[in-house]
Amino acid sequence: MAGFPELLDVGIMGHCTHGLSGLCRESGVQCYQDGWNISQPNMNTDDFLMIARQCQGRSYQFALGGRGDPDQHEEFESILRICREYEIIPNFTSSGLGFDEEIIRLCRIYCGAVAISWYGQPYTKKAIQGLIDAGVKTNIHFVLGRESVKKAKNFLRDEVPTGVNAVIFLLHKPVGLGRKENLLSWDNGDPQELFRYIDEEIFPFKIGFDSCSVPGLLSSMKHVNVNSLDTCEAARWSAYVTPDMKLLPCSFDNQGERWAVDLRNYTIEEAWNSLEFTRFRGGFLISCPDCGLRKQCMGGCPICPEIVLCKDKMAARS
Repeated sequence: MAGFPELLDVGIMGHCTHGLSGLCRESGVQCYQDGWNISQPNMNTDDFLMIARQCQGRSYQFALGGRGDPDQHEEFESILRICREYEIIPNFTSSGLGFDEEIIRLCRIYCGAVAISWYGQPYTKKAIQGLIDAGVKTNIHFVLGRESVKKAKNFLRDEVPTGVNAVIFLLHKPVGLGRKENLLSWDNGDPQELFRYIDEEIFPFKIGFDSCSVPGLLSSMKHVNVNSLDTCEAARWSAYVTPDMKLLPCSFDNQGERWAVDLRNYTIEEAWNSLEFTRFRGGFLISCPDCGLRKQCMGGCPICPEIVLCKDKMAARS
């Protein structure tokens, strides 16, 4: 673990304007932050400034997020300016639904990279193209679930726009509005087929995976240096700040907040070294003691064990 979170996921959005419009539902989005139903105030700039001050010289990247598109925050430009003032690179993921020329201009000036979630909608493609045309390092986030994994190969082959920096695959999680029925199943072979295809092909863009995918990658890929893979970084290298200023090991604990530490009472460093975070890390130390891959995998996700792409764990659950 690092002595301080090297990457901080900052939930600046307490509510989702698109969720209220119904457009997310039409796109089939299963929001893990439950953005259709939960509405809280967005993080204010004073709180964000307090976070940035504590992180100066210690964290060099903020992933802006929360319950909605960060670019729709009422003080979006001020937040980006604060990041740069404290020598922190802001990155964020968006649906692209609310993008306009001004947002793209701000991305070009301040952001290290911007990711657009792939919903296959006209606004998705327009946002991606707008960022590329403006010279912004542009990634696509593609959620892998039971319903989408069969489409992923064709997407890589035929649909990725020219100029995209990387396609990042994220595992579907049954959190918030995420349905359990959409979980990837390791035993039907679909994810294994996709991973092997990616392992054997050469693409004109980079390919990435969230750390949640590492157990499956370790058992499927032959041409990837395992030293380039790292398992769940929650509470080891990164953490998540909720819009109401609680530090969590990972944003996927946003429903239960089982390991939350209130940053109105403690500093980020105190929360990072707290009993709650130590308890969370303890799960990595004792997981899968007899597995030959445990050093690289550490048992996978401690929050959603059902997402772990491991035949042994699946057999144990069944």
